[in-house]
Amino acid sequence: MAGPTTAERGERQQESSGPPRARRFGPPRLRTIIIMAVSLVLVAGGTVWVLYGSNWTHLEHVSVSGTRVLTPAQVREAADLPVGDPLVSVDTKAVEARLRRELPRIDEVDVERSWPHGIGLEVTERTPVLIVRKGRKFVEVDDEGVRFATVSRAPKGVPELESDPARSGTAAASLRRFDEDRLVREAVRVAGRLPDAVARATRLVKVRSYDDISLELSDDRTVAWGSGERSVGKARALAALMKATPDARHFDVSVPTAPASSGS
Repeated sequence: MAGPTTAERGERQQESSGPPRARRFGPPRLRTIIIMAVSLVLVAGGTVWVLYGSNWTHLEHVSVSGTRVLTPAQVREAADLPVGDPLVSVDTKAVEARLRRELPRIDEVDVERSWPHGIGLEVTERTPVLIVRKGRKFVEVDDEGVRFATVSRAPKGVPELESDPARSGTAAASLRRFDEDRLVREAVRVAGRLPDAVARATRLVKVRSYDDISLELSDDRTVAWGSGERSVGKARALAALMKATPDARHFDVSVPTAPASSGS
């Protein structure tokens, strides 16, 4: 009996090498893709349920750190966090904005989630560098010139600001150019550049114009400072002048390259 022809052998070879390969590799790949897709859907659904639907990640406690004058209770009350709600739904930026708005004493605040049940509020309070008398109370002013709190008792070691702009002559022209808020900022700039020993002894920072800022110290000595410009150099000149003439009562560093002292 004759064997298969060359054409028949080719057809048999195509039948044995073509379709079986598709049957061998096609369906398993499809099943793998389906299984992976189903797994991803299940994982995503489970994650959403854990974050929003379960009690495992709901807000239960709020911690506060960094307060000095404010109390943790005041900060928690102002934050008004939704205890019991899903932790993931807390809008941390909105909480930060609300705290700065409700409590102007706060300079900076970081709101961070502490999984699985907490929120941490890290507060940085403003520090007064000057106070402004307001009747029987005092307004605290920070190093940016922000008036952030009114207190009934003046904080220790913080000099008082006396803003008494002159209304005539060159001082009046200065006032037209620099309003009182600007003058306060200049006074703040001066207060922030004082040598430590002078800062501790300063009881009054007096502002009459942009170029006329002076200090009154606790032992009745005075310092003519001039404007807030070149305050670093003026601070160095004042420290050297006070060391060289310890008995002087009046110091002038308005021109820091030519400081002067007088009285005894």
